Parts: sequence; C-alpha cells; structure tokens
Amino acid sequence: MDYILILDILGVIAFSISGVLSSLRKRMDAFGILIIAFVTSVGGGTLRDVLLGLPVMWMQDMTYVYVIIVTSVLAVIFRKKLSYLRKSLFLFDTLGIGLYTVVGVEKGISQELPAIICVALGTMSACFGGVIRDILCNDIPQIFRREIYATACILGGLSYFVFLRLNFPESLIFFLSGLVVIIVRLSAVIFKISLPSVYKKDEDIRDYW
Repeated sequence: MDYILILDILGVIAFSISGVLSSLRKRMDAFGILIIAFVTSVGGGTLRDVLLGLPVMWMQDMTYVYVIIVTSVLAVIFRKKLSYLRKSLFLFDTLGIGLYTVVGVEKGISQELPAIICVALGTMSACFGGVIRDILCNDIPQIFRREIYATACILGGLSYFVFLRLNFPESLIFFLSGLVVIIVRLSAVIFKISLPSVYKKDEDIRDYW
C-alpha cells in the first residue's frame, strides 16, 4: 500500500500544477487558482472513493490538502520557470492521468471488483478532475475531444492486468502500467493520432437543431 500512497501523492502534485497552469492561463485570482488546483487534484479520486463507499482520501488525511497548497504556491512563484505553459500543462496533465489510472485500478482490485470495473475506476480517477478543471476554466474537456485521452487510461488499465497475469513484481506493474498511459498519450500527440470523427467534412451542425 506504500506504493499506492506514493503514486497518489505524485498524482496530486502533477494535477495541482496542471490546475495552476490552467487557472493562470485564464488569469484567475489567488482563490481561483487554489480552487482549480484542488478540484483537478482530488476530483477524480473523490468520485472514485464515493462510488466505492470508501472514506474520501483528502478528508481523512490532511497530507493531500497540504501538498495541494504547497504545490500551488510553488507553481505560482516559479511560474516563469515553467516556460511554454501549454507544453507544461500537457506534460503535468499526462503524468497525472498515468499515476491516477494505476491508483484507481489498484483501489478497485482491493475491493475485489471485476477487471473491467477496475479499469473504469482507473479511467474515472484519471479523467474526472481534468473534466471539472476544464469546465470551470470554460474549456471543452479533453476527454470529449478527438484526442487520445481516456483511451490511454483504458489501455494502461488493461495493461495492468496483463502484467499481473504475467506475474510481474508489484512495483514494476505500477510503473509499467502508468508508463503505458504516458507513452500512448505522448505518442498520440507527437504523431497526431486521434479518434475517428463521426462527422463528415461538409456536414452542417445546424442540421441537428
């Protein structure tokens, strides 16, 4: 379980920075920055714990709250060091979904849930905080775009069970599964891979209204 706590904290840090960068891009005040960082960090985990009927992690352990506050303050102070905000936001968001996917899958396994439900929990944990962040920042959530986002989390969750079946060491399974998410996400952006569109190029959206 120590691995899970470490991954959880690392995910909180990555998503906190992602939230701070999003709020800075929208020129929010200090309170807005902290709120966006908070919901980005623990939004997915909160939904996961509620669905599992478990105590919400950040309500039981103040470490999460302290980590979010400290990370947010440092990210604001050193925001100029985080050059190319768009690239930095993408990087930390990608790290966050990789870490949270693994944590969500492991939480599902600890409750003895079917593999497909564990993968769904991992994907939800990874994506839901970003959905809240984007909605509050008045952006279309990345999960609803053609980008490979939730798909990367699903592949990472499935790979967890593949490595588990192959009897890989537990620590290596955590690392490799998260790495799958990150590699798939990065590869999709680098090679401009996206999900197929259901719309035709000459299709007028007004036809549906």
